[in-house]
Amino acid sequence: MPNSYFRFKQFTIQQEKCAMKVGTDGVLLGAWVSVSNCERILDVGTGTGLIALMLAQRSKASVDAIDIDADACIQATENIDNSPFVNRIKVFHHSFEDFISLGKSGYDLIVSNPPYFIQSLKSPESKRNTARHTSGFSFTDLMEKGKKLLLPGGRIAFIIPYEQEPILKATALQNQLHIIRQTDVYPTPESATPRRLLVELSEDHSIPCVKDHLIIEVSRHQYTAEYKQLTHDFYLEKT
Repeated sequence: MPNSYFRFKQFTIQQEKCAMKVGTDGVLLGAWVSVSNCERILDVGTGTGLIALMLAQRSKASVDAIDIDADACIQATENIDNSPFVNRIKVFHHSFEDFISLGKSGYDLIVSNPPYFIQSLKSPESKRNTARHTSGFSFTDLMEKGKKLLLPGGRIAFIIPYEQEPILKATALQNQLHIIRQTDVYPTPESATPRRLLVELSEDHSIPCVKDHLIIEVSRHQYTAEYKQLTHDFYLEKT
């Protein structure tokens, strides 16, 4: 059973109220996404508030964090209130569509660790379904509807399973979005294919795409130098 909390260098994540606990995907995205020149950031599906807190730690930006689940919003608010970044993060209990309807815009970056189990069997717990499956929200929604919230030159970033790359590329093309950065994430050096894709998109097609890869572990719980460097500012333990 997961711990009810996860302690990082500058903040602690309590997670007993959230269906989705702290995991590698969220930590990867929060550590990887570019926050240079960001003044306003939107975290969609914030859950525990992990990514919002990581981005506040890495930048001077103000962060709006939204989630459709009331308990997640309560948990995220508690975690943020007990962090050094409480004055720069606001939590909103809204779906993505409802938040858009409020007329808020002007973001430099929209980030999300979205639900991704499009065709998998759903778990029996309804909250976990909402958190993990695309029946309510997906990265395609983020791409199709998120553009209207961005400032000129703004970016959308998320992490998805590797097998959904064709959907990513098709949706980007349909919405005139351009992949400007992509990191293929492999579990180990022996992995034949990536497990995850870290992606940043922009409407600016003049920006060349930078593509690379990241390997998480050399062996079980033996992390690569690249992963250690990426997450160094967050993990307390030696990874």
